[in-house]
Amino acid sequence: MKALVVAPSWIGDSVLAQPLFTRLHERTPGLQLDALAPRWVAPVLERMPEINRIVDSPFAHGELSLRTRHRIARELAREGYQRAYVLPNSLKSALIPFFADIPERIGFIGETRYGLINHRHTLDKKLLPQMAERFAQLAEEPATPLPRPLPQPCLRTSPAQRIETLAALGVSLPAKLAVFCPGAEYGPAKRWPARHFAALAAALAQRGHAVWLLGSAKDRPVGEEILDHASPGSLPLNLCGATTLAQAIDLLGAASLVVCNDSGLMHVAAALGRRVVAVYGSSSPEFTPPLSATATIISLNLACSPCFKRQCPLGHLDCLQQLEPERVLAACLGGVAA
Repeated sequence: MKALVVAPSWIGDSVLAQPLFTRLHERTPGLQLDALAPRWVAPVLERMPEINRIVDSPFAHGELSLRTRHRIARELAREGYQRAYVLPNSLKSALIPFFADIPERIGFIGETRYGLINHRHTLDKKLLPQMAERFAQLAEEPATPLPRPLPQPCLRTSPAQRIETLAALGVSLPAKLAVFCPGAEYGPAKRWPARHFAALAAALAQRGHAVWLLGSAKDRPVGEEILDHASPGSLPLNLCGATTLAQAIDLLGAASLVVCNDSGLMHVAAALGRRVVAVYGSSSPEFTPPLSATATIISLNLACSPCFKRQCPLGHLDCLQQLEPERVLAACLGGVAA
């Protein structure tokens, strides 16, 4: 059996799709499962043993490019895929499996994709409150109950990969490493304030932790802002924008503690089995929690949250501004949780 997964376009969503991949292998021993994925999420899929091969999806967010989709589809048609699992709900994401004449095309109805998806699921948000559950449901027949508990995501990183990454970056692994992931691609309403990260860095430094900041090039200004607020004796190392995603995975795998917003790197750290303290503001841990027994979720649960907005619609961002560093520190040290 050969099957193709049309993967999500976000790092965190790709991690949350791994329970689906695990279930597909459980149901079909010997399955060859390939993924059509954007290049910016490919390094995450490469660390999943369930994925055999990654096919590059060259499209930017929202890009149609019908001619390119036809070309990729014709190439995939020669592979003999029998099934396609279309994880995004957009109409565009269902086009390539349709053009490639893959016989069974599985997904949620989404943007009225009748015909494009011929093995259709209808989403019941109450029965499937979590994104990972919605993905995993695609391994089942439509309208059948989802078996629980879900398999937990598990990404691979080896000592050799960590050593290679540390050497490439010219850094040494400290005895106690705390990694902060201060960015959130979705928007500022998911970002804990820089001054709070700086205060937490100082408190952890006093307890013997080295603090490194990880994120994309877009997150580097946030990292610099944390340095501006930091005490001279507890300056974190700002690696935002200095690593590839694959290198970030290796560094997260070497951390003893990871503090992050609700972001893709949060899900990566959880899938690596790290101790994760996850700060939630405008988003909901009911929908996209870190799927790990070693994760602690911190949220003020204000009446105005979750609003799921990129910017605070009320202009105050109290859900994160009022979340004091002392509370997050207590979670880091194994004290009170959310």
